Amino acid sequence: MQAVCTLKKGEGRTLKAGGMWIYDNEIASIEGSFENGDIVEIHDFDGYFLGKGFINTNSKITVRLLSRRKNTVIDEAFLEARVRDAWEYRKQTIDTDSCRLIFGEADFLPGIVVDKFSDVLVVESLALGIDRWKPVIVEAVKKVLSEDGILIRGVYERSDAKVREQEGMERHKGFLGEPFDTKVEITENGVRYIVDVEDGQKTGYFLDQKNNRAAIRRFCKGKRVLDCFTHTGSFALNAGAAGAAEVLGVDASDLAIGQAMENARLNGLEERVKFSCEDVFELLPRLEDEGERYDVVILDPPAFTKSRNSVKNAVKGYREINLRGMRLLKDGGFLVTCSCSHFMEPELFAKTIREAANGAHKRLRQVEFRTQACDHPILWAADQSYYLKFYIFQVCEEK
Repeated sequence: MQAVCTLKKGEGRTLKAGGMWIYDNEIASIEGSFENGDIVEIHDFDGYFLGKGFINTNSKITVRLLSRRKNTVIDEAFLEARVRDAWEYRKQTIDTDSCRLIFGEADFLPGIVVDKFSDVLVVESLALGIDRWKPVIVEAVKKVLSEDGILIRGVYERSDAKVREQEGMERHKGFLGEPFDTKVEITENGVRYIVDVEDGQKTGYFLDQKNNRAAIRRFCKGKRVLDCFTHTGSFALNAGAAGAAEVLGVDASDLAIGQAMENARLNGLEERVKFSCEDVFELLPRLEDEGERYDVVILDPPAFTKSRNSVKNAVKGYREINLRGMRLLKDGGFLVTCSCSHFMEPELFAKTIREAANGAHKRLRQVEFRTQACDHPILWAADQSYYLKFYIFQVCEEK
């Protein structure tokens, strides 16, 4: 018999609205024997069946939902069906040469991410229960892809995020299977990149901005472009590929800038797309003092906050870079600005940009608002799956 996790009266509102998590303070009791990582039944306070999920009492997210159906058996066939659904969704919605193939809770496989870079998979496992099934999921992915003629030559694990420690798990990275060259070439929007799946950030490359990178192209032809927090140069290279006259990409990481320069050479753009290793917060006021002006300024910073406790400081950071970015634009130039922090909620991010515009004495005309690419689907009621906010504005002088 499976152990039963019973909720307190009045709790589980998020779960009942379609969410996937149960927190420790929502639980009245856990009856029956279990080990952390096992599958338990979830009951409401009155015994009503709510679902089945993985349990881990080491984590504040004590149960992660897998199924709301009482007769569901969680086995290899169940997991393969979930993988198959995830792949079919990607085939219908996005270029699958490189894409996020599994996005955790949003694909009803909580706690695991699988990215596909050409013929290589990168796996990130963040929850104890799903970690036990990781080999099964990887084999299911390889099987499902092979049915479409896609042969995977290697799998690399990047389960080295600090959040694993909150699950009572060690951080880990390394090959799952035979070793291979971890510098993988991909093509996205016609631009070639070398993705370092071993030492790059997260799983090696930020796939979530794929469509947003394409969206900036129409503003860049013949223009002078500044790309801040460029990482490995993806926005800068899209601007260059679109015919920008001059692009400067800036990042504080020596490793990232080295990769960006390599990517520029790979695309024959090294004459027009240049990179510099600098602190953006120090660079922007200096460029302003030097009288530099740009047609397009791109702000794609890392998450300034990863918890609710640090949101106030994050707001200051976002306000500062947006104010400085607006001041560097020519009248009628375009500001591309985004936040990838889940805790920087859409309304707060919009308010922060508005305050920056007031401080810079600029007027904003919104061109577009976008979110993450559709291979990172937003599951309504699972708020953590919605994190990327992306704006394009025309910035005008006060008339």
